[in-house]
Amino acid sequence: MVKPIRLDEQLCFSIYKTQKQFNHFYAQALAPYNLTYPQYITLLSLYEHGTMSVKEVGQTLALDSGTLTPLMKRLEKDGWITRKRSTLDERRVDVSLTAKAIDLRDDIYEHVGSCVSAIDMSQEEFETVKRRVDDVDAKLAAVVTQQIR
Repeated sequence: MVKPIRLDEQLCFSIYKTQKQFNHFYAQALAPYNLTYPQYITLLSLYEHGTMSVKEVGQTLALDSGTLTPLMKRLEKDGWITRKRSTLDERRVDVSLTAKAIDLRDDIYEHVGSCVSAIDMSQEEFETVKRRVDDVDAKLAAVVTQQIR
């Protein structure tokens, strides 16, 4: 007989619960800016990399176009980004930050801050957990890749 795996023994369930807690934390932190978490990480990506194509943003954030397109339409409508067809390749749409996004960057960083201080973790603990979660992600990606072949 196979020993059943209890729910509280499941790594996937622990990660799922933690992800829900992060969503709640960021929903509160981002409310003054009327941003969702996916919109926030889109802005973070653009703050970090500058103008990017829609495809590059999607690859960076691991978001498909079905998720990314409405998200970007909302960011554009709310004055955070602009989207323009590339003059070099009309199939490419470039995404840039607006003056509003640039002007509010430091305020957002300061307001949202780092969840490290909110959850009372040392920087070392944070980096260890982050590294371990990244390891799990890489191992899962390898399993998915092997199963596809």
